[in-house]
Amino acid sequence: MSPGQVVWFEIGTTDPDAVTGFYGPLLGWNFEVDPDSSVDGRTYTRILAPGAAWPMGAIQQGDTGGETLNLSVLSADVHADVDKLTALGAKVIVPATTVGEVTVFARLADPRGNIFSLFSRGGSEKLAERAAATEEHMQQASYAPQPGAMAWFEIGTTDARATTDFYAAAFGWRFEKDETAGGKPYFSIFGPSAEWPSGGLWDHSGDSTEGAGADYVMPCFLVPDVAATTTAAQQAGARAEYGPETTPDGLVYSRLLDPRGNRFGLFSPPARPADA
Repeated sequence: MSPGQVVWFEIGTTDPDAVTGFYGPLLGWNFEVDPDSSVDGRTYTRILAPGAAWPMGAIQQGDTGGETLNLSVLSADVHADVDKLTALGAKVIVPATTVGEVTVFARLADPRGNIFSLFSRGGSEKLAERAAATEEHMQQASYAPQPGAMAWFEIGTTDARATTDFYAAAFGWRFEKDETAGGKPYFSIFGPSAEWPSGGLWDHSGDSTEGAGADYVMPCFLVPDVAATTTAAQQAGARAEYGPETTPDGLVYSRLLDPRGNRFGLFSPPARPADA
């Protein structure tokens, strides 16, 4: 929960019912309207993974520039970060905007065209208490993601140097080669001062697979059975763009486009040894 970390995702849509109707049954998500952020006739709906006490993302209804699914990065100062990121080559989609006492947010596109958001905590006492309670809960609960939760994010790019240079300068991320990826050019992403990675970068510049030529940034959701969930998603109108595939260490993953055209990933980690 520190600035520079990916801590949220947003689905922008003109049809919230279609979004909840797809992801709710598929991943077991629960939904609740956020009255503090539902302004100007638009509804902002929090997304909770099964059994989660705190939301991990939201559905934003209305003017979001079309159907979108983007990651959100916590910012200490959204206005200053927008200036910094535009100097690095990002394009402003929605300028820094204040939503009551809830937050300041902005939506941008990175130099490769991928959409992401910045947001800051609101200044009201209620929201400060909520943020503190969230952090205390995560610290005390030995937090481990449950099925249905966003537990990873992925950047796919055909220009790894440009992408890593941008995000390293933008948020202080560092990138380390993942030696468990079976020789695939995959890099773990560590947030500022992070001990463990929270995402990965796939350099698919040499991949001829369908869809591999597009740069993307997407959330990845933990599921117990990637193959079964991928099939269920396809039956509900999604398209499997890549996988399911298994890495040499046993991690299984797939990349899909939901019925609205938004990209997301599914994965299950390697099985633990019986004596672990």
